[in-house]
Amino acid sequence: MAKQFNFRVQLPSWFNRLYPEAIWRLATGEKTVYLTFDDGPVPEITEAVLNILKERNIVATFFCVGDNVSKFPEIYRKIINGGHATGNHTFNHLHGIKNANSVYFSNIDEAASLIKSDLFRPPYGLLKRSQYRVLINQYKIIMWDVISCDYDPSLKPKQCYRNVIDFVRDGSIITFHDSVKAKRNVLTALPMVIDQLIKEGYTFKKIEFSASQPDAEVSGKSNLERLKNPNHKIDKRA
Repeated sequence: MAKQFNFRVQLPSWFNRLYPEAIWRLATGEKTVYLTFDDGPVPEITEAVLNILKERNIVATFFCVGDNVSKFPEIYRKIINGGHATGNHTFNHLHGIKNANSVYFSNIDEAASLIKSDLFRPPYGLLKRSQYRVLINQYKIIMWDVISCDYDPSLKPKQCYRNVIDFVRDGSIITFHDSVKAKRNVLTALPMVIDQLIKEGYTFKKIEFSASQPDAEVSGKSNLERLKNPNHKIDKRA
């Protein structure tokens, strides 16, 4: 049952309007949730997360950093072979607002050469409007409904657990991190969260994705030209 509002854990509804066609929640009318993991693959940590999921016969979605995929391809293959979904999280975990569009798009394309998926999650959950207008035509932009805040070293695993359990609801896209910084929290809180949600009658699904490449590179000339004419009407995704 939801507790007092906490904007770090669950963003206010008005924030969703900044990116209106992004996916924040996948409500089904049933008790279904979607576990997601950002920033991997990372040795030991991603593998430990995969073992936790395998022990409970659960699939999830991993938003991977391209540089990590390049360094640890065997761990990335374990994600794929485990039946999980993957998504693009840029090649170098770039902050969209702090980088020029051409740099940001090229970084996404570099990651896309390794991560075959039409799912994209922007690092830090932030994009320029101009970046959003281009990306929404070539990717499903996946945000989140609940974030565990496991990346915060000042928090204990029990608080990360409470962050999820207190705010979860049908269709919640729940974010953890399979990163070095989150190691203690994610490896302790994740099994607690899963076991409690199972007790509460929730089922777990991955976010459906296409393993084909996007129709074109987001750094392609046509998209960069479109940015010079912000009044140009873009086609909506099917």
